[in-house]
Amino acid sequence: MLIESYRDTVFEFVAHCAMKRQNVRTLSLVVCTFTYLLIGAAVFDSLESTTEAKRWDFLQAVKNNFVKKYNVTAEDFRVMEIVIIENKPHKAGPQWKFAGAFYFSTVVLAMIGYGHSTPVTIPGKAFCMGYAMVGIPLGLVMFQSIGERLNKFASVIIRRAKRASGARCTDATEMNLMLATGMLSSIIITTGAAVFSRYEGWSYFDSFYYCFVTLTTIGFGDYVALQNDQALTNKPGYVALSLVFILFGLAVVAASINLLVLRFMTMQAEDAKRDEQDAQNLAGNVQPVTFDDESTYNMHGKLLENNYTNENDETASLCSCTCMGGTRCLNHEQFVDPDFQPTDIIESTLCLKRASV
Repeated sequence: MLIESYRDTVFEFVAHCAMKRQNVRTLSLVVCTFTYLLIGAAVFDSLESTTEAKRWDFLQAVKNNFVKKYNVTAEDFRVMEIVIIENKPHKAGPQWKFAGAFYFSTVVLAMIGYGHSTPVTIPGKAFCMGYAMVGIPLGLVMFQSIGERLNKFASVIIRRAKRASGARCTDATEMNLMLATGMLSSIIITTGAAVFSRYEGWSYFDSFYYCFVTLTTIGFGDYVALQNDQALTNKPGYVALSLVFILFGLAVVAASINLLVLRFMTMQAEDAKRDEQDAQNLAGNVQPVTFDDESTYNMHGKLLENNYTNENDETASLCSCTCMGGTRCLNHEQFVDPDFQPTDIIESTLCLKRASV
């Protein structure tokens, strides 16, 4: 009972240490994340705030000149402002015909959310919420499944390439798969940037920025494809290409995320296995007092070597007291021969049976 209680204490101690280590890791992640946010805020502040102030001053100067030149009241200017803002999406043509609605549905399911068009009716808003509640999990599962298939296909290609090159290890490691999906993601983004730069008239850097924001599902909405020259209705091929880019690109990104999640889960499993092994190692030092044909243990589970046996003696024994195996120990029974001492058994050539305790 004492040994079992000690084992339980050891396991509880190891579990407490494991929980403490996980808490420290979580706290470290929180601290690192907030530190990263603070660094990002400081960098964006230094890069964008000055330009923002200059643009605001310029727009205010243009507004004041316009109001002064045409003698426009503040109310009239506000009306014109609303009309211009609300008319901006309509410059791209109908947004809620089937092609535009399909594009919007894809953006919702992929959680990109450009904000270029939004439902304005109450039934449309209600349906959008229900559609998103079902569609987003469905899309996540689909992209995750496609990502797993892509990783499987990449692992087959990597193994064949290693086998053809004569490499000793032909297994596709996690690092190999991450490099493969990273290269594929880079190819998709660079190729997509060239396509959108041609069709949308953006610079290559702006197109690359749009592709990155789209495939990472950030979706700022400052750059949105299919919004010029009524492309949603007049360019079906370009619409199909844009949708394929979004869906396939997100699948590749999902493959990379799948590898990262798998790596994190592997780290968690390794930590749990290590904690369990530590608990077993600590608890392994507490063994009950048992005796077998080869060795014996003391109360702390330490192996005692029998240095007192003859090399031809395989049955000599040690008991739990200090008699060194004497069969007539005072702890067991009274000596028949008062001149016999326990230490005499060391020099004896008798073959004794193992003591049973």
